Amino acid sequence: MPVAIVTGSAGLIGSESTKRLHAEGFTVVGIDNDMRAYFFGKDASTAGNNDQLRAELPNYLAKSADIRDFPAVAAIFREYGRDITLIVHTAAQPSHDWAAREPLTDFGVNATGTLHLLEATRLYCPEAVFIFTSTNKVYGDTPNRLPLVEQESRWEIEASHPYFQGINEQMSLDHTKHSIFGASKVAADVMVQEYGRYFGMRTASFRGGCLTGPAHAGAELHGFLAYLMRCIVEGKPYRIFGYGGKQVRDNIHSHDLVEAFLHFYRAPRCGEVYNIGGSRHSNCSMLEAIRLGEKMTGQSLDYTYVEDNRIGDHIWYISDVRKFQAHYPDWSYRYDLEGILGEIHQALLK
Repeated sequence: MPVAIVTGSAGLIGSESTKRLHAEGFTVVGIDNDMRAYFFGKDASTAGNNDQLRAELPNYLAKSADIRDFPAVAAIFREYGRDITLIVHTAAQPSHDWAAREPLTDFGVNATGTLHLLEATRLYCPEAVFIFTSTNKVYGDTPNRLPLVEQESRWEIEASHPYFQGINEQMSLDHTKHSIFGASKVAADVMVQEYGRYFGMRTASFRGGCLTGPAHAGAELHGFLAYLMRCIVEGKPYRIFGYGGKQVRDNIHSHDLVEAFLHFYRAPRCGEVYNIGGSRHSNCSMLEAIRLGEKMTGQSLDYTYVEDNRIGDHIWYISDVRKFQAHYPDWSYRYDLEGILGEIHQALLK
């Protein structure tokens, strides 16, 4: 039975990956030490997800290791060795606001932790496929220099512009403000590429837009749609930070992202980079998301507007996924925006 290592295995993408790979016949070794509770508080803890995975999946083996600890990481990889055929690395400090509070922690988890996993892969299972969940924040605030047009409920770009279908992988990573979080993810992203190109390893960085789904433990600093819907359902106050609430995000369901991972695993390449998100298929502004959530639930959101935007925040970001679709034409979306919000809503009612 092949072995898959999934880091952040109790988180949103990690748990989706774990369940999908388990169904594919993998023994899944999950590395998760619930640092999300440290980042965002007990309400964001993934411990319950981890307990559920252990209870439901007989071939899920949970390891509470810290990826900043190379000996601990190496010991896990040494134990399973060349039986490991896939690494899905989702563990991260995911908030640019939080990163500024503890830059050393942020860089340790995002950059050094990724290097530890890459090196353990090279030493113990160099033929394995290594998939990294990167972020659109590697482009910094360069997208904010696009010629955006303010509309009634969103910022938008002219249909004639080359980026109308979305931002592609050719956008520069340089000469921009990334946020501390964005910079640590750049370091990890580039190292994933380098291990692919320099050592010939089968690696890929998936630069995600907003990754979401019903398993998302949303918090104010991370998890846009999940936290928004939770505030509507539970009657909690919500804050919009800047840009008139018209900032646009594309949203991809965790199921669709993990299916993309599997397509790459079955036909891997070396040192690849893919922008991946909801694209023109699934995107919204904050105001549009609020209106849709209110309509779906029949409840009103208690929100306030804060004039100052979050540092490094994008005004408009839609992913151009055409490179991935060209490489893997059999991949397609299952979920649109309404389907995503509907599932999140139903999960909150349980």
